[in-house]
Amino acid sequence: IEKMPFVKVIKSKSYFKRYQVKFRRRREGKTDYRARKRLTIQDKNKYNTPRYRFVVRITNKDVICQFVRALIVGDEVVCAAYAHELPRYGIPTGLTNYSAAYATGLLAARRL
Repeated sequence: IEKMPFVKVIKSKSYFKRYQVKFRRRREGKTDYRARKRLTIQDKNKYNTPRYRFVVRITNKDVICQFVRALIVGDEVVCAAYAHELPRYGIPTGLTNYSAAYATGLLAARRL
């Protein structure tokens, strides 16, 4: 049995003319739009009721807690709390540990 020779696949001009690039945040790997749709979509029988989600980001020096609602033009942060605000409430150190994240979440919930 004779092997077929290797044939390099050449993408033609017509291929690139029809090629459509993905969304920028998809290309950057930041947003999974399938998961985002499931998070943000609201039932039709609830009409225009906003659907909130609680977002927590932990950085090296801070904990950020936000209540976010999705709009057509973009996401809107309804209220937010940061761990660097905790010294005002009696927690002077350890602003990125588990208990600081809990306290920051409580602070954000009180503001909502």
